[in-house]
Amino acid sequence: MKTSSTHTAEKFDNSRANEYARQSRIALAGYDACHDLAACMLAASLGTTTSANVLVVGAGGTAQEIIAMARLEPNWRFMAVDPSAPMLEAATQQLQANDLLARTDVHPGRVEDLPADAPYDAATLIGVLHHLPGDDAKREILRSIHARLKPGAPLIVAGNHYAYASQPLLLEAWGQRWRQHGASPEEVKVKLGKILQGADPPHSEAAVQQLLNDCGFAEATRFFSSLFWGAWLTCKTC
Repeated sequence: MKTSSTHTAEKFDNSRANEYARQSRIALAGYDACHDLAACMLAASLGTTTSANVLVVGAGGTAQEIIAMARLEPNWRFMAVDPSAPMLEAATQQLQANDLLARTDVHPGRVEDLPADAPYDAATLIGVLHHLPGDDAKREILRSIHARLKPGAPLIVAGNHYAYASQPLLLEAWGQRWRQHGASPEEVKVKLGKILQGADPPHSEAAVQQLLNDCGFAEATRFFSSLFWGAWLTCKTC
């Protein structure tokens, strides 16, 4: 029986990895701003710490969270984890192009594979939760991150929330955004199909908070929103 992370990794094959950088910036208006703000929120939470070891879960594709954090915080180091080989290869190419491989350990696989006895100062989980089917899989990855964080360590969680069909206006706006970037009606249909393929977002902001509470994280502060997307900062409580 395949694990949920295996199913998720299979969705991000070579063809999807190759188009991810452009698609993600259209699907998420404010993509780069969200990543820059995530870096700022982590820095604000960590306070006067000049160095930090950051766990980046689901780092494949653009590696934008690492690029943003590394640009703003030159003394931070990173552990990049992703179960999709094509996506992690795309991220590695971006890290190499930005001269960041010396500051980044790259782990092909799941966060559960990492030792739980080497705690990280902070972590990010960006664009992952809505690809995991069911709350049990979402709790599993959050608990795995929790086990690898120092007490009180901050976590950035970002991704889609709301059941897509429950927000028809937002769904229509998504399609219009693709059209405004040159996609034909048929291309819009295909792109929306890819976005919806196998996705299972938490159905509300309260549902995101409940998942975090279930897994040992504090009340979260939302710092970014864009259509279905939200981004929050929370901290490990125990």
